[in-house]
Amino acid sequence: MSGAALYIKEDLQISSTQEEILVGCLNIFSLIGSLAAGKTSDQIGRRYTILLAAATFFLGAILMGIAPSFPFLMAGRVVAGIGVGFSLMIAPVYSAELSPASTRGFLASLPEVFINVGILLGYISNYFLAGLPASLNWRVMLGLAALPALLVGFAVVFMPESPRWLVMKGRFAEAKRVLIKTSSSEEEVESVDSRVNEMVKASLDLPSNGPSWHELISPRSNAIRRIVIAAIGVNFFMQASGNDAVVYYSPEVFKDAGISSKRQLVGVTVIMGVAKASFALVSALFLDRFGRRPLLLLGSTGMAVSLALLGLGSKYLDQPLWAVTMCIVAVCGFVSFFSIGLGPITWVYSSEIFPLRLRAQGSGLAISVNRLVSGVVSMTFLTVSMKISFGGMFFVLGGIMVVGTVFFYVVMPETKGKSLEEIQFLFQDKEGGDVETKEVRRVDLELT
Repeated sequence: MSGAALYIKEDLQISSTQEEILVGCLNIFSLIGSLAAGKTSDQIGRRYTILLAAATFFLGAILMGIAPSFPFLMAGRVVAGIGVGFSLMIAPVYSAELSPASTRGFLASLPEVFINVGILLGYISNYFLAGLPASLNWRVMLGLAALPALLVGFAVVFMPESPRWLVMKGRFAEAKRVLIKTSSSEEEVESVDSRVNEMVKASLDLPSNGPSWHELISPRSNAIRRIVIAAIGVNFFMQASGNDAVVYYSPEVFKDAGISSKRQLVGVTVIMGVAKASFALVSALFLDRFGRRPLLLLGSTGMAVSLALLGLGSKYLDQPLWAVTMCIVAVCGFVSFFSIGLGPITWVYSSEIFPLRLRAQGSGLAISVNRLVSGVVSMTFLTVSMKISFGGMFFVLGGIMVVGTVFFYVVMPETKGKSLEEIQFLFQDKEGGDVETKEVRRVDLELT
């Protein structure tokens, strides 16, 4: 969209406000998909929810690609947004539930790695498609997104169902087969029975007969309350950092910094995309070695510094040479630190800290906050920047990241190397545990 928006604005003669709505509506409507995915993934399974996400996004991409007018384009963007919401919730949850504890950080962060690979491919394709007529290039840019959605739809056929969802449905034999198939060592194969037992304990509906919004919004357990605060907090700060807005509107920032050619503007975003994708992969490779907290704190601190530098560079656009250089370096630093910390770790935390019976709906709730904040920031970024300047906006975002860094330090525990069933105990009361934790620990079921 960052490249396409330049040509949509020219071809359809839309205003800056309409551009903001077009960009931000995807994130606003993706919260519908995130909330719905919590229900569907519990009811029809993780695999079929992935299929539903792919089908919805495929339809949205086609509608955007053939859009003859702004309202039609908006309709496609809304449909695509719902598909994005489905995928952002289900991909990390599915990865986390399928992964061994020793490699869960790497595997659950792969969605962020490939989001960034997709963004980079989008930047590159935008650069090459920019030479097409203005009435055609943006349609091809947006319509091409149907291809990966189609590939994901076909790939679902070869994917196993989540063993934890199978346990929730009482399908223990199938769960054991999947665990054996996805084990990374003989030790893990030999411990399949005990692992299934742990999942059975975790799936018990205590104190209700099933997951409900009441348990998330007004939990009786201090541990669940802390989990909800941590999950919502990390998702809030991920988007309050302005990451999506910087990705979408970086051409506008660089245009203000003195780069006039549309093709050059798209070319600079390719550089940004390379940095973003590269550091997402670096983070994924080291998450299980260094842990979540160190990389999260490093990333958020680096983002705060980068935003301050970006604000400084944007304040002195009357001296284009050094200001442009500072802006480009700061933007690349910002997206790199995001990809080291908040980018992948938000999805990992959201998918691993909730207990099994609340995981789908809890992740859906947290990611809906993510989408809502992203939409609000994206839809107001240009308007606010016109009032206080790009420099002022970046200073505000930098301040938000300072607050976020403090929040992560105080609230987020280290989850490296823990099984999904062990992680919820990290949030219990320090002395004696809370009621729900004690009840779960007393349960001792044997498979028959």
